[in-house]
Amino acid sequence: MGQLKAGIIPVTPFQQNCTILFDEETHQGVVVDPGGDVDSIMAAIDDNGLKIEAIWLTHGHIDHAGGAMDLKERLGIDIVGPHESDRPMLENLEAQARMFGLEGSVRNVTPDRFLTEGETLSFGDHRFEVLHCPGHAPGHVVFYNREAGFAHVGDVLFSGSIGRTDLPGGDHATLISSIKNKLLPLGDEIGFICGHGPGGKLGDERRNNPFLT
Repeated sequence: MGQLKAGIIPVTPFQQNCTILFDEETHQGVVVDPGGDVDSIMAAIDDNGLKIEAIWLTHGHIDHAGGAMDLKERLGIDIVGPHESDRPMLENLEAQARMFGLEGSVRNVTPDRFLTEGETLSFGDHRFEVLHCPGHAPGHVVFYNREAGFAHVGDVLFSGSIGRTDLPGGDHATLISSIKNKLLPLGDEIGFICGHGPGGKLGDERRNNPFLT
């Protein structure tokens, strides 16, 4: 098996980081948070000869899950995650779309299975631990690869910021607890990709993020 690689495709007007995690040698991989623009996601998969095994969702907001059903049908693969606490959100994505003036662009999502704290997901030899990190969304999960020193944190943590908590199901104290008790203990050298904007290292956020210091 080769190294774990990640490619980011900014999608939708929200410029959400749809992420393809893949093995550089076997080209096996998964798509994390296909929020929309499925044609662009498919083009990236095809252009790089990737063999996508599953769709992983960090949480149920429209910009992260809006394209999941279309991509599932095109590739014939399962949708895995998030935690079941986001089921109501996923069942109402079409209503979310109407609120944002995006009617007809997304479909409600029915995951093939939900995730719980402590589960392990994998493709090839790349193993990811599942951390349930609510606060931005009740069912938000993080995917942590211990061997690679890497985490996909979705909208829990950003470079210099944190996920918003003013949306339904959000809670500021819960989010801060998730970051301080689940993410930061992973270690200062852990690199992360987030749901919007550039990623970074957990140590830099522990020292410099104004929401955490």
